[in-house]
Parts: sequence; C-alpha cells; structure tokens
Amino acid sequence: MSANLSKLVVMLEMQNAMNTKVHDQWFSQGFEWNRAIWVECAEMLDHYGWKWWKKQTPDTEQVILELVDIFHFGLSLRIDGKTSYLDLAKQLEQQLSAPQQADDFKQTLEILAASAVADKTFNAAAFAGCMVQIGMDIDDLYRGYVGKNTLNFFRQDHGYKDGSYIKEWHGQEDNEHLVEVVKSLDTEHADFAKLVYQGLEARYPKS
Repeated sequence: MSANLSKLVVMLEMQNAMNTKVHDQWFSQGFEWNRAIWVECAEMLDHYGWKWWKKQTPDTEQVILELVDIFHFGLSLRIDGKTSYLDLAKQLEQQLSAPQQADDFKQTLEILAASAVADKTFNAAAFAGCMVQIGMDIDDLYRGYVGKNTLNFFRQDHGYKDGSYIKEWHGQEDNEHLVEVVKSLDTEHADFAKLVYQGLEARYPKS
C-alpha cells in the first residue's frame, strides 16, 4: 500500500470514529454533510478574499485549515458502511491525483461548492484543484486532518458537549496550541494522533 493510500485509510477510520463519538447511530441520522461543505466554502472565500472594492490579502494558513475541515465533511459523505476503507481510499487517491482547476482558486472553490449544493456530493477532484492552487499537498492535508480530528476528540473528552470545555488557555485558543504541538512532532510516527492528544493534554489547564 502506498504512503498516500495508507494515510487516506487512516483518515477514513478516524472520521468514522469521530462521527460515532458524536452520535453512535450517525449513519441513520441523514446529517447533511454536503451543506456543511458549501457553508465552509463560503467562509473560506472570506479568508481568501473576494471583494474587488477593497484591498484583501489571502490568509493562506486559515484557508488551509478550512480545506481540512471540508475534508472531514467530504470523508463523512463518502463513508457508507458498506464500502471498505481501502476501496474508498483508492477512489479518493485516484480523484485527488487528477485535480480539476478553474482559472483561479475562487472559481475552483465554486466548482467544489456547486457539486455540494446541486449534486449533494464531495467533488474530490475540485478539492484537489483547490489544494494545488493554495500550495498544499497530501502531507499538509494529513498533518492538518489528524491534528484537527484529534483536537475534536480532545474537545469531546473535555466537556465540549456540556459547555464545560475551556477553549482558550494561557492566552491562546486551542487551535493555536494544536499548531504548536503538531509542529513539534514527526507526522510519519505510527502514533502521531496519540502524541498530538498527549501534547494537548499536557498543555490543558488541570481542574
């Protein structure tokens, strides 16, 4: 199995685990993942900049974080409870390796959003086009995905649902702590996700 394929399998497994933690019968809930995709696309456009009547500079780091969030929803759309993770990963690898690109990032993003609105699908080829145009590769995606997924687990474990979770500690939001933790680790390590969780745990205020 190629390195990229194994990373996609890991991400699919992690997504199912996260969705199950939020709702153990998530398959039968009919959650509208496609809507989450196009709403994220609109939010991302604000970070990228689209207003011709004022000077705007793309916030590339924030755009990449939003793309990672979209990938969570895209994976959720693809997991059907019947197709194996390996088969799903092979489909994704094929589509991600053939990026669909318009003239610029904004237009490619609109292709991704349009598929989510009109066809209720995750257009992985257009997603790959966005990755190319923002300068992001599969390793960036994997690093960002595993980090954010682990943070989501951490939040759930520390009272996110009942409102007792503390989002800002030592003058930084949890996302900022996450970035620092991830940068200090080897993404190729077999226990990368576990190490990210431990890194967050070590920084989180003790009750």
